[in-house]
Amino acid sequence: MTDDIKSLDTATFAGGCFWCMEGPFRNLEGVTSVISGYIGGHVKNPTYQEVSSGDTGHYEAVQVTYDPGIVGYEKLLNIFWMQIDPTDTGGQFADRGSQYKTAIFFHSEKQKELAEKAKKNLNESGRFMDPVATEILPASEFYPAEEYHQQYHQKNPFHYKLYRHHSGRELYLDDTWSDRV
Repeated sequence: MTDDIKSLDTATFAGGCFWCMEGPFRNLEGVTSVISGYIGGHVKNPTYQEVSSGDTGHYEAVQVTYDPGIVGYEKLLNIFWMQIDPTDTGGQFADRGSQYKTAIFFHSEKQKELAEKAKKNLNESGRFMDPVATEILPASEFYPAEEYHQQYHQKNPFHYKLYRHHSGRELYLDDTWSDRV
């Protein structure tokens, strides 16, 4: 293993539809890859059809590989929060069901501490009327989604933009996070 590989870390975020979660992380300096996939369930190697049924216990998520010497986990957490409605307990925007709920999957005790602190700060910020419902869970086996889901926003930009707009995500994020970058 080279020093470059040893210096990379992993972060995993479930923020509803994984198509909408790739882009905000992909172009961030220090991020080396973003993979859409499934985490948290009880079925090995689940398919999109299985996860979509809501019966496998998986979340749609993105796994972000990053260089902590360039971008910190706190920055990744901030980007995550600004992509979601953290108070929604039943999914995200037009996507309903347990597979679309939000969660932060921690890979270390330090990530867990930082995620809990960020959640506490967001709850205390007064930005939301309802409490933050995003779960903070230990990372488990991550299964990459089918190839046609990877980088969907780049492969199918017209359909992606329509979906993102009509799902209600874009309007909510613009209204709630007018200070986002």
